Amino acid sequence: MNNLYHKFRNFLSVRFSLNDDKDDDDVIIDRIKRDVQFMGTNLWTLIFAVFIASIGLNVNSTAVIIGAMLISPLMGPIMGIGLAVGINDFDLLKKAAKNLAIATLFSVATSALYFRITPLHDASSELLARTTPSLWDVFIAILGGLAGIVAATRKEKSNVIPGVAIATALMPPLCTAGYGLATGQIYYFLGAAYLFFINSLFICLATFVIVKQLGFKNVYFAAPAQQKRVSQSILAIVVITIIPSIYLAYRIVQKSIFEKNAKNFIIQEFNFNKTQVITRNIQYDNKQTIDLLLIGETLPDSVINTIKNKLPSYNLDTQCLVINQGLNATEKIDMSKIKASVLEEIYVMNKTSDSIKYKLNKIQKLIPDIKAELKALQPSLISYSIQQTVLFRTDTTANDTVTLFTGKFIKNISKSETDKLRNWIKERTKSDTVVLVVYQ
Repeated sequence: MNNLYHKFRNFLSVRFSLNDDKDDDDVIIDRIKRDVQFMGTNLWTLIFAVFIASIGLNVNSTAVIIGAMLISPLMGPIMGIGLAVGINDFDLLKKAAKNLAIATLFSVATSALYFRITPLHDASSELLARTTPSLWDVFIAILGGLAGIVAATRKEKSNVIPGVAIATALMPPLCTAGYGLATGQIYYFLGAAYLFFINSLFICLATFVIVKQLGFKNVYFAAPAQQKRVSQSILAIVVITIIPSIYLAYRIVQKSIFEKNAKNFIIQEFNFNKTQVITRNIQYDNKQTIDLLLIGETLPDSVINTIKNKLPSYNLDTQCLVINQGLNATEKIDMSKIKASVLEEIYVMNKTSDSIKYKLNKIQKLIPDIKAELKALQPSLISYSIQQTVLFRTDTTANDTVTLFTGKFIKNISKSETDKLRNWIKERTKSDTVVLVVYQ
């Protein structure tokens, strides 16, 4: 048993070793130090990337935003800070922090300039997504940072670093912060800056963990007192940075839990035939609030009180629920939005219907004349019809386009003959699905 345990442990240590293909420590440190500096090419590249990301956010183009994140060199100083903390290099820490501050200021200023002069000022969904950090952003930053520093310590280069740049999304929050400044929306600025801070901090921490795990040597100081001061300074900076992040991470967790519980509560408890929730506003920042707008038959006070009494079972405060219905609901309903929503739904339905008709007509024209071939294949066939039709399903909203063959025979045909006929029609008409209806 003991021997088996050692074999298993050796297997795991070999499989999960970070020393395989690891580059020399000095080479790794020099490589990260080179990427820390924001001057000349790096700074111009950053500015170009900010403009591209701002345009992508402005026109709601995911592809353009991804392209900007691939171009952006922001990962350099962030990894530099993590490395500096890991090896007690106070000079590198100051240099990396200074360059990260410069990169941040130039990024926000560039995006603010763009959003100040652009004629498009509406906040797109891509932009709004960067104003409300969640718990998942923390996990992505940690895992992305771990993947990034592991890739940076390898001899062979891979596509990990570009992937980390996309996953952790450092550039879009800075552009969103610039949008907040340009449009005077302070909450957008604070939310985006908060997201950038979270991403940067946890990438630094992930870098620090891997540097320590790989056993990088600390910077040597001739005077022990100087080394002690540097170590104490780095520790103070880390503690000052981590303490707020712990609180912020706690708030993120609590907000995510509250929003999840609130959504489950609405889905489970507001399920009425003649009353419907048309808008819901879940807020956690200043005060926990679930603000609902109902339309339809007014719910009596007894029903509302019963619903409120169920809030504790969802770990929600009984005072957080606000229901607007009747006259209160009428005052809050934006009829223009409802009309726009209805018109949009009608448009989508008509467009879908036109698409199905177009597809049917196109496929119908492709059905060949198979009368002579069918007569030779099935001599007992008297008459038939073949056409493309829509198969409507009752268990889903999806519809299928199928080839429907209806044939009248002199006598009943066997299952094997039916299967043979179906496969032949499928091959002859190039159809994915063939439905056969045979009768005498």
